Amino acid sequence: MVRSKLQYCKSCDSYGLGPNCKVCGDVMVSSAPLKYSPEDPQGKRRRERENAGSDEWAESLPSPNEEAGE
Repeated sequence: MVRSKLQYCKSCDSYGLGPNCKVCGDVMVSSAPLKYSPEDPQGKRRRERENAGSDEWAESLPSPNEEAGE
């Protein structure tokens, strides 16, 4: 399913509107991320699916101390 009309080919750096690149035939990806909405209508379902808020989820998050090498 295409979420954005403009697609980007990582192989040959070209843009197009189809699922496959017309230049090299490789699969194209969306050229921009999805828009963010603070009123996310699917947010509750997404958080439930990712088990957000559980102990396992909290432990999987990177901490600033780990990234700084401390």
